[in-house]
Amino acid sequence: MSKDDLTRVLGTWEGYRIGAAQRFEAGTKGTRAQVWIELKLLSSHRPGICSGCAEQVGAVHEYEERWVRDLPIFEAETHLLVQQRRLACPRCGPKVEKIAWLDRYARHTRRLAQSAARMCQATTIKSTAEFYGLARRTVKRIDKQYLKETLGPADLTGLEAIAMDEFSIQKGHRYATVIVEPVRKRVLWVGRGRGCKDVRPFFELLGEEGRKRLKAVAMDMNGAYEQEVRSQCPGAQIVYDLFHVVAKYGREVIDRVRVDEANRLKHDRPARKVVKGARWLLLRNRSNIARKEDRVRLSELLAANKKLATVYVLKDDLKHLWDYRYAGAARRFWKQWYGRAMRSRIEPLKAFARKLRGYLDGIVAHCRWPLHTSLLEGINNTIKVIKRMAYGYRDEEYFFLKIRQAFPGNST
Repeated sequence: MSKDDLTRVLGTWEGYRIGAAQRFEAGTKGTRAQVWIELKLLSSHRPGICSGCAEQVGAVHEYEERWVRDLPIFEAETHLLVQQRRLACPRCGPKVEKIAWLDRYARHTRRLAQSAARMCQATTIKSTAEFYGLARRTVKRIDKQYLKETLGPADLTGLEAIAMDEFSIQKGHRYATVIVEPVRKRVLWVGRGRGCKDVRPFFELLGEEGRKRLKAVAMDMNGAYEQEVRSQCPGAQIVYDLFHVVAKYGREVIDRVRVDEANRLKHDRPARKVVKGARWLLLRNRSNIARKEDRVRLSELLAANKKLATVYVLKDDLKHLWDYRYAGAARRFWKQWYGRAMRSRIEPLKAFARKLRGYLDGIVAHCRWPLHTSLLEGINNTIKVIKRMAYGYRDEEYFFLKIRQAFPGNST
């Protein structure tokens, strides 16, 4: 087989031919088998492309060589010794010649970089680095650059509805905000913090026309989010979703009543222990309780404690508010539920009902805009997986790019 045939078999290096090639088995030059290939210019007289101005240059300033990595060949690391010209560009001065398959100053070919970046999407940086025999920092740099080039800025044209939520990025109550297009299930923007100033850059990206076009925003009852949306997009309807309202009810009502009842039973230790240990049982939906003994335990607990039974039943009833598709019917249901809560004589429940009354317009808005943040809860779970795979991210920009990569959105 001639060297030209070998070039075609092993790979295409535009503008180059194989000068010499040698294989070293594992243990000779390292822990892995290696293939060393010398690449020589097909013609030293042809004009080259200046890496500075991208113009053709015929004059050569000097010749140099550098080692670069390519995709493995026959399970062996591939090391290329590339002969390269520095062109005497009349506009830029001495500049390295532009090579189609090799980025300027890079120590790896473009196809190796693309392959490593694709692998990073399915596995960790550590695994990718071990597979290709590269340094972890090199793989991270490759993947980050690939994400910047492929993702680019999010397309915000025609955007009418969004959902926004917070997620934890570090210990110590450090948060970030993720904004999603619910229809296409696409992450539009991720930024550090959860305050007004923190989310403002997204609305600045929307521009004046985009802010006017936005019609609905689904969120939890975050005062900063609400304030910024009303300031930036006064025509947008705020929609509060079921998940966060019920979660808030669990924290402020069920937990509070459970603790108060446990304290009241301090002289009845067996009963107190039952009430104290029933937290997750009371917070779960009855339909999600699979074990028969847990269902029996819940029924006995509610039968024995009137206050816990009341707040548990009203929690389930409150969820029906999101079943309505007509605002008038939803408001009538709310009025009935609110009356029951106020007649209960349970102070945490009454305080919650009074507070929730101020958010009624945003809750009833789901009748017109049936948006919810359940998609965001799924995204938050995926974010946790991404963090665990990398044992946390020190580079926030890279972390946020990985989140966008995980949720590119539906094509339609």
